[in-house]
Amino acid sequence: MNNFRVIFEVTLKSLIRDRLLQVLLACALFIFLVVPALSLFSMRQVQELSVTLSLSAISIILLVLTVILGSSSIWRDIERRYLASVLGLPVSRTSYIMGKFFGIVTFIMVGSILLGLVATVVIALVSSQYPSDIPVRWLYIWAAILMDGFKYVLVAAVALLFSAVSTSFYLPFIATLVVYFCGSASQGVYEYITSDYGKTMSAMTRNLISSIYYLIPNFAAFDFKVQAVYPLAVPFQGLLFTGVYFLIYTGMVLMIAVWVFNRRELA
Repeated sequence: MNNFRVIFEVTLKSLIRDRLLQVLLACALFIFLVVPALSLFSMRQVQELSVTLSLSAISIILLVLTVILGSSSIWRDIERRYLASVLGLPVSRTSYIMGKFFGIVTFIMVGSILLGLVATVVIALVSSQYPSDIPVRWLYIWAAILMDGFKYVLVAAVALLFSAVSTSFYLPFIATLVVYFCGSASQGVYEYITSDYGKTMSAMTRNLISSIYYLIPNFAAFDFKVQAVYPLAVPFQGLLFTGVYFLIYTGMVLMIAVWVFNRRELA
């Protein structure tokens, strides 16, 4: 446990010193300055557009940060020969992986909260100047932000898994992006092949797509932007199901990452 805490603290401190916090603050300033201006392009739904743009900006920023952090965490330590020194101490590889993961996760969740606070200020300013008939439901907006944060925690786990296998930065980076975009579109594809339109496809193709659907993470389950914009009731069962799915899938990915890294030969 002490080894895990040391790796966790070192990872978190290195992320803060690596100017990533400054990048996060710059992105927050970008949201604050750009979103109100872009929202004015909608003459009738200024408030709704400000919510949409704010949540979309948060999602894009977290995606970029998560993929870069998860893909480069182990690779950087190998390039700097830091990993060999750490594993030469009485530190297990499991503690190393878990410490890295939770350091990245803490940075992501703190970043999502910080960006969420900025988005709250932006949405409040826009809605006060251009009131809408649709009320602002802050609980729904924050539910969408936090579920987005959980989504990128899962993305970080996937990136760390690829990093535990690869010796380069590019393979985890590209593979994580591929999994992310496929996982974001998988729900729509699955609904298509199970509809009447999908019956025109061969059974083998439908079975293959269904297998891929259940294999890769379903990131669409974490998307509650529509509920936040218009404000629709967030179903408790949906949140509960997504939370359980998040815990199980993230735990499985981490177990595989630890198993692979424990069997990896490091030069």
